[in-house]
Amino acid sequence: MSALTETADERLLETSPLRRLLARPELGSVVGALAVFVFFACFADSFLRASSLSTVLYASSTIGIMAVPVALLMIGGEFDLSAGVMVTSSALISSMFSYQMTANVWVGVGVSLLATLAIGAFNGFMLTRTKLPSFIITLGTFLMLTGMNLGFTKLIDGTVSTKTISDMEGFPTAHDVFASTLTVGGVGFKVTILWWLGLVALASWILLRTRTGNWIFAVGGNKDAARAVGVPVDGTRIGLYMGVAFGAWISGQHLLFSYDVVQSGEGVGNELIYIIAAVIGGCLITGGYGSAVGSAVGAFIFGMTGKGIVFAEWNPDWFKFFLGAMLLLATLLNAWVRKRAEATK
Repeated sequence: MSALTETADERLLETSPLRRLLARPELGSVVGALAVFVFFACFADSFLRASSLSTVLYASSTIGIMAVPVALLMIGGEFDLSAGVMVTSSALISSMFSYQMTANVWVGVGVSLLATLAIGAFNGFMLTRTKLPSFIITLGTFLMLTGMNLGFTKLIDGTVSTKTISDMEGFPTAHDVFASTLTVGGVGFKVTILWWLGLVALASWILLRTRTGNWIFAVGGNKDAARAVGVPVDGTRIGLYMGVAFGAWISGQHLLFSYDVVQSGEGVGNELIYIIAAVIGGCLITGGYGSAVGSAVGAFIFGMTGKGIVFAEWNPDWFKFFLGAMLLLATLLNAWVRKRAEATK
């Protein structure tokens, strides 16, 4: 009886700030981000300029918009290898529908949203119905989308890129929403940074303040146990895939309205960048652990490294070497932080 009392009393004790800090999944990525920042601040003279910070934040946001929903999906225990080409699919659908139908570009944007969400729902539905691993399901979707992007673009437009839609009705307002530049203190910041920060805030609220967030962690930790206590496992996983699709839609519209035309072969390989950003941010490959803020920090590390190498005037061929090294170091650091957190409990 006394042992039970001691256990109950111990659980009622207030958690120390150190324990709470060590338990945060993004702690390792924050330490890594500070190290990368200091490193390039020392070796790249132009790194600390306001214009350079704007460039770094823009590069980070283009990755971070997708890294946030990918992180939630990984917390739920799944992967999406079609995320990269889905961005291109979203842009292609929007552009070709608007051009072929001679419609206001916002009509194409709306059709693209519905179609992209349908692709995400398809991934989730196939996963829940076939019971196949998400690696196989989304690899199949990746291959299908890659072929469809090229095939439909050549069939409809006759080339591997879309036609220009910059002179069509609605283009200026769509450009303002998805690809405009906001000037603050004489420095231009892309609107994608606001999209990115908004998604981080929304995803953090979902994970930490809603029942859906509890479901995501439960499904990623042990889906059978989650189902046994009434968690809608299938619905949660389908919703997570649709979340990735929503991020792909935002990124796709930015791609389209930034450059006006879209190359059908773009996006291949970017899915790995999104996954790596989430892992660097503290998400576990096995699921059930991670945060939206961590994915944002992981994307920021990407942005700093990619642009820092340019500012330092180093050979950009070394970028992937630094990327691989960061992935390994971040994974090791995250494992160490978790062990320390468990040791202090």
